[in-house]
Amino acid sequence: MLNIDSIRNGVVIDHIKAGTGMQIYHLAGLDKLDCCVALIRNARSNKHGQKDIIKIESVIDLDLDVLGYVDPDITVDIIRDGVIVEKKKLAKPARLVNVIRCKNPRCITSVEEAIDHIFFLSPNGRYRCAYCEQEPSKKDA
Repeated sequence: MLNIDSIRNGVVIDHIKAGTGMQIYHLAGLDKLDCCVALIRNARSNKHGQKDIIKIESVIDLDLDVLGYVDPDITVDIIRDGVIVEKKKLAKPARLVNVIRCKNPRCITSVEEAIDHIFFLSPNGRYRCAYCEQEPSKKDA
């Protein structure tokens, strides 16, 4: 069995749906960090069978909206001196800014480069562009 040491100070992103850890790694900008980051894929989970885990050996600010968009069931643990001092549960964010891009060629975001790509969570649980109401494609959502 693989053994990943615990961290003294940092952040643990846990209960990530198996296979989506790399997507979170890139969307959250973890590839740009100078500290130690461990991505554990397909770890055993009693609750879900398998899960991904990301351990960051530094306390950093994370965009929780990005994490909640990718997988609202994950938890974010803040660790100080080897102890979990805060545990954050996430949910789907009501609004996303520049996380996904509108693919509608008639949308204002296709013409005006400086405009933010804003999506709102609709009552049916899907995201829609704030300007043209287009839903993101399946691969983006």
